[in-house]
Amino acid sequence: MKSTEESIKDKWKKILTDEQYYILRQKGTESPFTGKYWNNHKKGIYKCAGCGTPLFDSETKFDSGTGWPSFYEPITSDSIENKSDLSYGMVRTEVLCSKCQGHLGHVFNDGPKPTNLRYCINSVALDFNAED
Repeated sequence: MKSTEESIKDKWKKILTDEQYYILRQKGTESPFTGKYWNNHKKGIYKCAGCGTPLFDSETKFDSGTGWPSFYEPITSDSIENKSDLSYGMVRTEVLCSKCQGHLGHVFNDGPKPTNLRYCINSVALDFNAED
């Protein structure tokens, strides 16, 4: 009999592509300048690719020069969670979807006003719904 953890893992593997599973469930990252949204300038809403939770509005997206979609604030403070990330010998703040706990990327304190934050998010972790 499968454990609950194995059952949840199997569920996500059925829902997500291999790349989405790697990013969202295994805390991976995509290479810079390769994701489908890093250079997207259309208006709309960015949602979690795992569960569809609205995460970021295109109005808060900016070109950080890093090669990943960057935003200065989430749609609501309840849509994401921040968690300390000490992996790879660095001290960073991981950004998670608050609903499904999918790994989205990291947040840094070098963004533009008004928040001075840069949410550096993997394109693979996002779906985009363009405005009509």
